[in-house]
Amino acid sequence: MSFVQTHIPCTECGGSDSAAINDDGSVKCFSCGVFLPKPKQENNVTSITNFKKTPMTTNQGEFYPLTDRNISLQTAKKYRVRSVKNSTGQIVEHIYPYYSDGTEVGAKVRKPNKEFAWRGDAKSSGLFGQQLFQAGGKYITLVEGEIDAMSAYELMGSQWPVVSIRNGAQSADRDVKENLEFLESFDNIIICFDNDKHGREAAKKVAKLLRPGKAKIMELPVDYKDANDMLRASQHKNFVHHWWNAKLYTPSGVLNVSENVDNYLNRTRKDSIPFPWEGLNEKLEGLRAGELVTLTGGTGLGKSSVTRELEHWLIQKTKDNVGVMALEENWQRTIDGILSIEADARLHLDSVRNIFDQDDLRQIHHQMFGGENKDRVWVYGHLGMNDLESVFSKLRYMIIGCDCKWIVLDHLHMLVLLSDDPDERKAIDMIMHRLRTLVEETGCGMILVSHLRRTQGDRGHENGIETALNHLRGSQSIAQLSDCVISLERNQQSDDPMVASTTKVRVLKSRYTGDVGLATHLFYDKETGRLSEVDIDTMIDELGDEI
Repeated sequence: MSFVQTHIPCTECGGSDSAAINDDGSVKCFSCGVFLPKPKQENNVTSITNFKKTPMTTNQGEFYPLTDRNISLQTAKKYRVRSVKNSTGQIVEHIYPYYSDGTEVGAKVRKPNKEFAWRGDAKSSGLFGQQLFQAGGKYITLVEGEIDAMSAYELMGSQWPVVSIRNGAQSADRDVKENLEFLESFDNIIICFDNDKHGREAAKKVAKLLRPGKAKIMELPVDYKDANDMLRASQHKNFVHHWWNAKLYTPSGVLNVSENVDNYLNRTRKDSIPFPWEGLNEKLEGLRAGELVTLTGGTGLGKSSVTRELEHWLIQKTKDNVGVMALEENWQRTIDGILSIEADARLHLDSVRNIFDQDDLRQIHHQMFGGENKDRVWVYGHLGMNDLESVFSKLRYMIIGCDCKWIVLDHLHMLVLLSDDPDERKAIDMIMHRLRTLVEETGCGMILVSHLRRTQGDRGHENGIETALNHLRGSQSIAQLSDCVISLERNQQSDDPMVASTTKVRVLKSRYTGDVGLATHLFYDKETGRLSEVDIDTMIDELGDEI
């Protein structure tokens, strides 16, 4: 069997180019795995053309009550669901609209034989019904299909928001990831999926994506498969009763040790990603997902240079998605920093950037973010100051929605400025607790940049004094909740240019290895903007105690 057309949309999962038409007229999707046999021909036109992307039009059909589903005209109008009738007055199509930023961009078309087709751009749309409800509120209900969304809305007295995923249980986790920020703006998310094996499994899978304490799974009565079954049976009070009794999703956390010996012996191995510098690897045995690493140092001592080296290293040395949230710079400066490492040139300086023509810069950009690295790097393109909840929402979206296994967050004290708590210590305690919870919950690896407090005495951090955990600014929770603390020390005021450009890297805490102390020396090349590891013994021989 061979393909006669490839890279066409799939009506089942919404993939824009994941399906192919075989020479026998059947269709195979290589994203969701669905296989559809050769369709019947109607009026000499094969319905396989439903798979092809067709233009979106918003003037098809009219508003009618969906009498076969017991859905009123008022609800059909609310959800903007249109119907098409044939010459005998029989409804032959339901048109379920999908929106993006208030504009209808696509529609799912349902025919009486349960054939579905997409029109327009389904992938760019939100959840079904999402445009009807403002973000934020007490409750929102999430169901599997458009009919169930309208049914649950009526069953609940047309007063609580109800939205639906786009393509049933098989697309649930993807749809939730893409609309995570909207869903998590509500205090309670009631998941009311179909009362079958696939629905129950999908409900648990979705609940795990949501912030702990928000997701509640609703169990329908055994005699009913979905919300529409209950609407057609006029089970309004029964539905409301089960809705209010939806159980908070809480993953099991209490284990019988005697019964878990196999799980203990066959536990998932924590893979380590080596640091770019051997001195740190000897102390820490690399970076691990699921750990919170805090990088600290005085002002101007090279924290940004180290983080950019690490960002570049993670992109080049892993196949994982990497997210960068730099709160003191715009996204273009963040990209400049990463590309500067790739180019061995300080591209953020106009005098250096002008040496490269547009083709050179495009090639460097492709080397770093194209090819195998395409769609792997995400940055926070903020515009000015944000509120703390918005930043945490976007941070969580990076991890869950963008599948970022590694996050670089620069820096902690910018988050403190966004807090409503005037007490810096309490604000840091709260933020560190939330970051620690996020790391534990999602399993991401996070590199957090933090500042040091001012020291007493004649010498400060800019003069290269040795750092300690109690130098961390604001709260002991930074040290307590971090798996690892790495500090940078440099005497930037030294008359010796070698000393002024060489940074000591000291491990202040390592929960994994317990090995602390001076790890390595990094030399900053002002021409290239790169950090290179230098031999400690050689440095001591050449510069003595000053280094």
